[in-house]
Amino acid sequence: MKKEKRRGEPGAIGIFRRLCALLGVLVGSVLVLGILILAVARYCNAPPAWPPEDIPQNSMLRMEDDGTVYAEVEIRNGESAMSVGRRLENAGLIKTRYFWNLLARLDDGRIKAGVYRFKKPVSQFQIRSILVEGRQEPRRVTIPEGLTLSKTAALLEEGEICDAKDFLAAVRDPDIIGKYPVSGPTMEGYLYPDTYFFPVPYPADKVIDTMANTFFERLKEIASESIGMDPRELNRKVILASIVEREYRVPEEAPLMAGVFYNRLEIGMKLQSCATVEYVITEIQGRPHPTVLYDRDTEIQNPFNTYVMPGLPPGPIASPGAVALNAAFHPQASNYLYFRLADSALGKHYFSKTFDEHIRAASLYVKGSAVN
Repeated sequence: MKKEKRRGEPGAIGIFRRLCALLGVLVGSVLVLGILILAVARYCNAPPAWPPEDIPQNSMLRMEDDGTVYAEVEIRNGESAMSVGRRLENAGLIKTRYFWNLLARLDDGRIKAGVYRFKKPVSQFQIRSILVEGRQEPRRVTIPEGLTLSKTAALLEEGEICDAKDFLAAVRDPDIIGKYPVSGPTMEGYLYPDTYFFPVPYPADKVIDTMANTFFERLKEIASESIGMDPRELNRKVILASIVEREYRVPEEAPLMAGVFYNRLEIGMKLQSCATVEYVITEIQGRPHPTVLYDRDTEIQNPFNTYVMPGLPPGPIASPGAVALNAAFHPQASNYLYFRLADSALGKHYFSKTFDEHIRAASLYVKGSAVN
């Protein structure tokens, strides 16, 4: 007797096939959803059009001299990720703050305070990575030759590198001074004038370390004999270099000027440097830089006034550059004891051996200052 054939598939196989079909639908749905999520994330992560059109209304956006637009973002101490995202969105640096907030929830890294610059389109992932790692773009600041500590402090504060008061306190800090062969009470004269790139902001003591280390590295190149020199003798050289820095205009004359000052020191003659009088007027008395020196100025009773005090002043009067340092360490020998400005347009001086010859030269000039 034949058995009747069952209709359909066996129960277990049918269930398996239905599960496979359902699983396929689920996997497909997940893939579609995943692709959709990735597409949305990619869209949100991508930077918006750069630069934004509302540059005049946006305080974060700046424009360089060559027309390059960049964004300068300041992250404040203790600022929340939501606050940062809102400001980035308003600045046009990110498309939506909601994606930014999501990233902040998924990543527990804390963004670091500071000032950051973005010169080209940057994704949200990249921006967040930069802020979490604290990768600030250094700011360029140029310290010209002949600047005093107070003027250097003002320049650094203007560039938002560090506060002027913090800088001026640090240059008088014995712990900082003690790290270098400096025999004076401040770092005046020992901070090399150059172009630097500092993070914003940057601690004043680190700024000083950078500039002082540059000074001694450059000094080794300019005058190898300075290596291991007694700090007091080194200070004498730096003081003289600072005076030459504020006196010379034509680099070729700097060694000859240094020679004149050494000649005067050797015979006990007063240096009578106009630059030291200017230092007293501007740095000690706090008055504007003079255009002309009068008798009442040269008669000011102050240790830095080399018209009334013999020998070198107590300390440097400015930051000497390479030309002045080279002149102080390698003066040009001569019999000259005097010099005065003879051509204000070219900046050339007239050198003489006798006072009578000096008197016959042009009237007393005071150099115009590049750091007024």
